[in-house]
Amino acid sequence: MKRTLLAAGMITSIGISSAHAAGDVAAGKAKAVSCGGCHGASGEGVGPNPPLAGMSESQFLQAMEDYKSGKRANALMKAFATPLSAEDNANLAAYYASLPKK
Repeated sequence: MKRTLLAAGMITSIGISSAHAAGDVAAGKAKAVSCGGCHGASGEGVGPNPPLAGMSESQFLQAMEDYKSGKRANALMKAFATPLSAEDNANLAAYYASLPKK
């Protein structure tokens, strides 16, 4: 009985932590307004700025982390990425992943 309860508790915990890891598409859409000037209103990409629409969440999150750390050298993106929280990035990643690839 104890094992069953322990297993059920662990499965529930895993499910809850997974739910928190996923971003909120609506919150990401609201936060993406500042990205639109360079990447397009729908993440389609503008000029030399790459499209974000359809980008996988993991790819987006890695890129933002690389800009923050300086691994990717782009002063403008570093300035935009640095103040974003992990939650902001998760929300943006969920939003752009929800859009059709351009």
